[in-house]
Amino acid sequence: MKLLSRPVFQSLVEGVYPVASIQRISVIWLRQGVSPDRLALTLALGFAIGCIPVLGAPTLLCAVLALALRLDLPAIQAANFAAMPLQLVLIAPFLRLGGWLLDLKADRALAAATLRHLPFTHAIAQLAALAGQATLAWFFFAVPAVVLVTGPLAAMLRRVSSLHAAEAGE
Repeated sequence: MKLLSRPVFQSLVEGVYPVASIQRISVIWLRQGVSPDRLALTLALGFAIGCIPVLGAPTLLCAVLALALRLDLPAIQAANFAAMPLQLVLIAPFLRLGGWLLDLKADRALAAATLRHLPFTHAIAQLAALAGQATLAWFFFAVPAVVLVTGPLAAMLRRVSSLHAAEAGE
């Protein structure tokens, strides 16, 4: 049984990620002198970093990375913010995968009880360990995702740029 028809699904996706506005913003960035390849790398990095399973970290990390690599700061932050819903959804799977990768067999009830009875500093250390475990799992997905997405995204941005140039009569 099909829950959503294609037009309904497409309208829901465009409501969250409006394709026309993304295309319009990309053209603005390309007009400002950003090459399609550089913009593709910026957007891929921003989206991948936006999925880090540590709340608050992606915004700061994107800003530092943009300044260090001289990437377009608004573009990387836009991609980061576009990834926020996915970041929230992926926290639990990354946490489980990180536990599996590190071969951790911790009982969740025991971990929750431990967090309630530990002093504040120990609870913070436990949460930091969980964040590290989830970030390890994120890393295994993020690096290949950036590598695999950058090329096709650059090709798409080159096409958008050439279509816009043809429309403008340049």
